[in-house]
Amino acid sequence: MAAPLLEVNGVVKRFGGFTALNRVTIQVEAGERFGLIGPNGSGKTTLINCVAGSLYADEGRILFEGRDVTTLPPHRRTRLGIARTFQIPKPFASMTVRENLGIPLEYAGHARASDEDAQVAELLREIGLEAKAHLRPAGLTQIEMRKLELARAMAARPKLLISDEAMAGLSSGEVDDILAILLRLNAQGITIIMIEHIMRAVMRFSQRIVVLDAGERIAEGTPDQIVRNPAVEKAYLGE
Repeated sequence: MAAPLLEVNGVVKRFGGFTALNRVTIQVEAGERFGLIGPNGSGKTTLINCVAGSLYADEGRILFEGRDVTTLPPHRRTRLGIARTFQIPKPFASMTVRENLGIPLEYAGHARASDEDAQVAELLREIGLEAKAHLRPAGLTQIEMRKLELARAMAARPKLLISDEAMAGLSSGEVDDILAILLRLNAQGITIIMIEHIMRAVMRFSQRIVVLDAGERIAEGTPDQIVRNPAVEKAYLGE
């Protein structure tokens, strides 16, 4: 059998005397829709920061396509095919939407001067921002900012896309809009890890879910198994 696309093996991350991740192990298969959930402070963002490279694990190993990336800097991981969005979008405020997409295309090494315009246009169509290409981020609505954040991640042409609360603060209809984009990207062959507090979206999207609590993995299973798991209920609702 082929190795998982992503393997996180026994990862530990400490901040001073506080252990944010305690020997967390997960595997994500190529093409999978994977949900990562847990209460606030459970370690979700710390874990994906270790995967993407903005933090380095204190112990354990992270493998991507069988290659040890534990100590690689973020730009090396991006070029191997790992991209992520951020909970708070931070586009280049002085640049237009179109220019914001050109930067990651060049950074990830996927753009040549001769075809950058075509690639940006394709991304804009895919994400539904064609009519906004000339605007600066300040002229976008909240959902358009979320779409721009997704498009910036997709500009790196990832094999693995980590979506970190891409639906936060959106209306029910807007959540469905982002969910449809993520499902479409997955259908194109992109593996997606979804970190989200909107449970109906996670349950609709995910084929498999891992639950973290206090820096430890407490449950894994299908959405149906997760909603019936007593440990998950206790983590979210208490005793």
